[in-house]
Amino acid sequence: MRFEIRGCRFFSSARMLAALVFILLCVQPGHGQTCTEGFAYDRRARQCIDVDECRTLPDACRGDMRCVNQNGGYLCIPRSLYNQPYRPDTPILPEPAYPDPSAGLSDTFLPGPPRSVEPSYPRVRSTAPCILGYTPAEDGTCNDIDECETNSHHCNPTQVCINTSGGYTCSCTEGYWLIGGQCQDIDECRYGYCQQLCANVPGSYSCSCNPGFILNPDSRTCQDVDECEDEPCSHGCLNTYGSFMCNCDEGFELASDGTSCIDLDECSFSEFLCQHRCVNTPGSFSCICPPGYYVYEDGRSCEDINECDTGNNTCTTAQVCFNFQGGYTCLDPLQCHSPYIEVSDNQCMCSAENPACRDKPFTILYRHMDLSSGRSVPADIFQMQATTRYPGAFYIFQIKSGNEGREFYMRQTSNVSATLVLSRPIKGPKEVVLDLEMVTVNNVINFRGSSIIRLTIFVSEHPF
Repeated sequence: MRFEIRGCRFFSSARMLAALVFILLCVQPGHGQTCTEGFAYDRRARQCIDVDECRTLPDACRGDMRCVNQNGGYLCIPRSLYNQPYRPDTPILPEPAYPDPSAGLSDTFLPGPPRSVEPSYPRVRSTAPCILGYTPAEDGTCNDIDECETNSHHCNPTQVCINTSGGYTCSCTEGYWLIGGQCQDIDECRYGYCQQLCANVPGSYSCSCNPGFILNPDSRTCQDVDECEDEPCSHGCLNTYGSFMCNCDEGFELASDGTSCIDLDECSFSEFLCQHRCVNTPGSFSCICPPGYYVYEDGRSCEDINECDTGNNTCTTAQVCFNFQGGYTCLDPLQCHSPYIEVSDNQCMCSAENPACRDKPFTILYRHMDLSSGRSVPADIFQMQATTRYPGAFYIFQIKSGNEGREFYMRQTSNVSATLVLSRPIKGPKEVVLDLEMVTVNNVINFRGSSIIRLTIFVSEHPF
């Protein structure tokens, strides 16, 4: 007859009930390092060993019952039957002790060896059955029944059967845990098993990495990929954590694709980048100047080439080279027209003794100057003054001719001097000839005369 109560199995027969003998074997499911009831896990031996309930349980057997330890349990046997000789019609009980080796085979049982001597349960005759979980062998011993192999276990279909000495235990495979008697999948992703991306699968999980990372050999952590090793950028590459950045050489900018570089048109940034004209080049720019100029050391401004100093001119030996901004001119030798006579290289005079000189300027002095086109105004550009002073005389300065466009005016700065002022900007290239007159008035001797400075102004084509 077999009874199952709360997961424990009780086997009895009429004879064993009469003797009040109970065999208790409880199998509890577990996992990890859990042993079935009646066994304890030995960390040093790394296996489950039998628990001696007769020693650890207080009053394991009551009344006139004697406790006999079993592998995975214990027996309560009446003391009156413990040393009785074996009879076929009596209950078949396991031997509590070894027979006396000096007496040979006998029906009389002697007290057994100490508890530490194997086996942990009493020996039985070859005709006696084995305890639960064992089966008789031909040599009279008992062999463990592999309930997992024989499929005689009671594990849940979701569980895994693990055979133990005299019994079995129900556990779960890796990736599952036991909840309410059922093996349920462990969601490893909830517990941070993966460093970055995690996908839970039944009984396991799968780790992956974000773009820019690769999975390490441990299949859990990720390491950065150095994308710059594959040279994805057309110019420079900077590796970053999980990505990379491309940079460009000076004079280039990153294109919309983020990897290639396109040339910057520096000339489009500002019209003042070069003094004259800007020419874009790959990764840079260059400034060029008009004829008659050269690019200055700063690479942007233009400086006049003095062709008269360099000898790069076409003037003859009889001519005089005159340099101005952006060019030069060859001045012919001075020729004074009658009634004027030459008194120096740049001055003609009309003698007062010559009747033809009456009402004509006494002297004509020739001067030359250059002027930048579009020069800001007002600007003082030329000064003149009397070289000979007479007592009682005063001087009047005025522009006698050449100022048809009203670009100039005279500003008297003292009794004997005046300044030519540019009042309106002049655009070149242009040549302007002004007659600047100084009138001398002396009322004491009733004298009135004048002198002329013939000023030739070469206006350049460019404002530099």
